[in-house]
Amino acid sequence: MLIWTVRESTPAIRGGIASLERVNLGGSEQSILIRGAKLSNPVLLFLHGGPGMPTMYLAHAFQRPLEEHFIAVQWDRLGAGKSFRKDIPPAKIRVSREVADTVELIELLRERFHKNKIYVAGFSYGSYLAMLVASRHHELLHAVIGIGQQACSPKQERQLQEAWIREHAVAAHAEEAIRQLDGKEPLDREKWLFEFGGELHHSKSWVGLLATGLLAPEYRLADALNVQRGLSFTHRNLKYDVIQGALMDEVTSVRVPVYFFMGRFDFTAPTPCAEEYFRRLQAPSKELVWFEDSAHFVFFEEPKRFAAEAARIAATLN
Repeated sequence: MLIWTVRESTPAIRGGIASLERVNLGGSEQSILIRGAKLSNPVLLFLHGGPGMPTMYLAHAFQRPLEEHFIAVQWDRLGAGKSFRKDIPPAKIRVSREVADTVELIELLRERFHKNKIYVAGFSYGSYLAMLVASRHHELLHAVIGIGQQACSPKQERQLQEAWIREHAVAAHAEEAIRQLDGKEPLDREKWLFEFGGELHHSKSWVGLLATGLLAPEYRLADALNVQRGLSFTHRNLKYDVIQGALMDEVTSVRVPVYFFMGRFDFTAPTPCAEEYFRRLQAPSKELVWFEDSAHFVFFEEPKRFAAEAARIAATLN
């Protein structure tokens, strides 16, 4: 049995819904945030990336325009953010469990809000998870929106990133980066993705994201501290037990409309991978939407455009 209990708070929405809750999924309590201006609007479930890196703590900074068009649901999956606990059995951290928990939450949202289908937006690793769900449970979904869409194997991603970092390092005369790429020093890949604008187009570090997260009304200090703990825990323990190869090779056909929201400067999830996957993928309809002033975090860097494009999709399909 799924049991809902309200904990803590989120800023109220007059005439709508604004609720921070704990829900039992797969036998484990997990945190969700539900916000929307009208209960008649479609439901959009946001699947965060990482794996293990929540986006609930950023929602206050980007999601308000989205809430005008959707009942937006943020979910800190088991082991992430507000759903991190020290006693979580590592064996529970597996892709198959996340797929099952996602389906369980979708079913609950459908029943609660009297919707036949919902929308799913998957960010980064969450886009991998979203496509796995779509390939197995198309009947539950209006559409999938892949943001910073994962597609290639980790090895392919690293090769593309290193070639991109080298190109920018040579142009910028960044000798430290070149030494690292040449194997003379350990490579700090994330540092250079930020430095050259491949993670956030207008920021060179995590500082802006972290500062934004500390202002989240739904997060206590303990929750904020658990972001890094949960990220480390999940990366250390996650088992990929649903497909063995790259998404673009294993999930080549789905029976729901698919939209890829891609930042023009994204090389955290290299855009050539997503473009090739888009070309291969068979779906009832598909669309590649470019965000010209973003890298990986299109919803954070262009929140109004993000909400407008999502609303356009809902208006087209509903």
